[in-house]
Amino acid sequence: MAAGGGDPAASPMKTPSWAVRIRGADGEIAGAGILLTPDQVLTCAHVVDRAADRLTAEFVGAADHSVPAVRARVDGTAYVPETRDADGDPSGDVALLRLERPRPAEETVRLHRLSAPGREVRMYGFPYAHNGGIWFRSTVVGGCGRDGQVQLSPVNPGELASPGCSGAGVADSRTGEVIGMVLSGQLDQHGNRFSFMSPAETIARHLPRLKPRIVGPTAVDERLLPTADGASQDLLDEPFAQRLAAWLRDDGSQVKISVVEPGDAARAATLRRAITLADRELRTAVSIDRASLDPPGTVPSAGGHDLAVDASGLTAAEIAERIAERIGLWQHPEHPPLDRIRASKTSLNLVVVGVDEAADPPDLLDLLDVLRAGGSRLLLVFRTAGDCHRRARERLLARPARERRARLVERLRDITGPLAEDLHERLAAVVPSGVRPLDSELVAAHAALAALLRADEDDRERDDDRDGDRHHDRERDRDRDGDRDRDRDRDKDWRYDQDQDWHHGHDHDRDQDRRHDRDGGLHQDRRQVRGRDQDRRQVHGRDQDRRQAHDRDQDRGQARGPVQDRQHGRDRDRDRGHDPVEDRKQACAPGPAPGHTPDLDRYELLADRVAGRLRAGVAELDRLRDRRDELAGRLRGYHVLHQHSLEGEEDPAVDDLYLRAHALLRTRPCDVRAAEAAVDAYTRRVEEHGGGDTR
Repeated sequence: MAAGGGDPAASPMKTPSWAVRIRGADGEIAGAGILLTPDQVLTCAHVVDRAADRLTAEFVGAADHSVPAVRARVDGTAYVPETRDADGDPSGDVALLRLERPRPAEETVRLHRLSAPGREVRMYGFPYAHNGGIWFRSTVVGGCGRDGQVQLSPVNPGELASPGCSGAGVADSRTGEVIGMVLSGQLDQHGNRFSFMSPAETIARHLPRLKPRIVGPTAVDERLLPTADGASQDLLDEPFAQRLAAWLRDDGSQVKISVVEPGDAARAATLRRAITLADRELRTAVSIDRASLDPPGTVPSAGGHDLAVDASGLTAAEIAERIAERIGLWQHPEHPPLDRIRASKTSLNLVVVGVDEAADPPDLLDLLDVLRAGGSRLLLVFRTAGDCHRRARERLLARPARERRARLVERLRDITGPLAEDLHERLAAVVPSGVRPLDSELVAAHAALAALLRADEDDRERDDDRDGDRHHDRERDRDRDGDRDRDRDRDKDWRYDQDQDWHHGHDHDRDQDRRHDRDGGLHQDRRQVRGRDQDRRQVHGRDQDRRQAHDRDQDRGQARGPVQDRQHGRDRDRDRGHDPVEDRKQACAPGPAPGHTPDLDRYELLADRVAGRLRAGVAELDRLRDRRDELAGRLRGYHVLHQHSLEGEEDPAVDDLYLRAHALLRTRPCDVRAAEAAVDAYTRRVEEHGGGDTR
């Protein structure tokens, strides 16, 4: 049974009991619907429009194999027609019908909140020539538009949702749950085929009365919902909001780490706002229909995250269970949720707030690392820039960046090494006629490799500096241990003197002198240690200031004047890895923050381009080399034929043509075009003399 009654939606062996065929007044099929309650059917608003005033709901999956027909009408105000904004972005197109006679409760189905990126889904519709209904298979591509609709791609071109499928239920093939409703299918001018569905969360926002018929965990933890204070526009940290919206719109970064301290009300409210607007069910109509009223660049995409969790007090296992339930991994509950997540190879956009306040932060970092390695995108918020925050940056940002850079270095070495050698070998054999020059591509690859190797060297130098710092710290600790030992000795001597000075006056004087000498040396040692500590604090202070500025996701300003604009520009540059102020500090700062690397995206695109062009060039040069060998064989054949035809006589003119063609074919690099022309001239002359054609 599916959740709430009805058969499993994805079973292809039978017609689902909740599938409804809707006819209009003319008797033609207007679309499909979903039986949610015994007397309520969900469908598209444009299906209602097409059916005019008279609607008939037909139940093709009835248990007695009949097809009962029941009159229906729009249920009060539960009708949201499709509207389009200035960009042509659609919204709405949902309606709820009320049946004149109820159907059995066991025929109904409930909608299920489920994040299913990349999953296969099925829909049961009634296209032309399939009045009894047929299954269509599609793959979830991703969210699109401000309304939170989801794009589907048909598994086969013939499975594109067509007229008669609008309003059909979309069922997740893995779980059998109905997760949305088909809106339309499109074939664009380029031949691309797409379908679109309204997921359960978007339907709930348009028709709140259906929420009791929608099950499954919501995408946002209740503790992350906006508070009364957070609703105030005055508490919006606009730069922070823009960076959050960029990540939620998929700015290309997989992991984003931010710090929102407990007392920072503006940043906390801004975070809640971003999480709310990125949720399909909580997203406000104002942000959809009148996005211009929001500050520019602060409105994230609908469905920008699949799950937002407040980790405070939760264990890693509890968070993993939330994730597994959200992406439909509730089968085999006897297996740990982390194992189910790892085996599913499913990725999601996850927001975790209060990572450092979890019950077991190290275990949570293990879970997050598994998700990152599986392709999930992570927005992680810490309460303080403490040890957990630093470990997360190293494990989830710095180390993956180093590994990615190492892979890119190996790839560029392959491009500038074996692949370039293959190219040079071919260039030594044949003239690259018609082949695009690749010198500039190789120069760019060498430059990228040099930049990455310099970054590696810089990292090693920073590691050496840190090792030196740790050695210095150990020396300082030993000095401090010596200080404490001397202090204990002095205290011991002082106590002994207090006990004995009443009858050891002279000895006391000598002891006091020795203590004075010893204390003088002690003060000098302490001054030296303080001097070294001051130097270290100055260097580390600059490094700490820079790291905190980077970790805090830059300034917290709201309304900005010219000075704040300049500061925001510097913050934006720092977000991108470039800070003019920091560049001037590099002489004294220990180095960039962990995870700072060259522009790996650009270098990876460069590697793709250069490798592709080099391989294409090598393939074209191989073709020329093969043609050269073919011409050489042809020349030899014609030469033997010509020698037989002469019967011992000589023909200097023909011999000259042969020698020219032979010389061109033997030259390295061989000009294949010139050699081809010379061979053609020789073979034509041989044929003119009656030698025939050996081709």
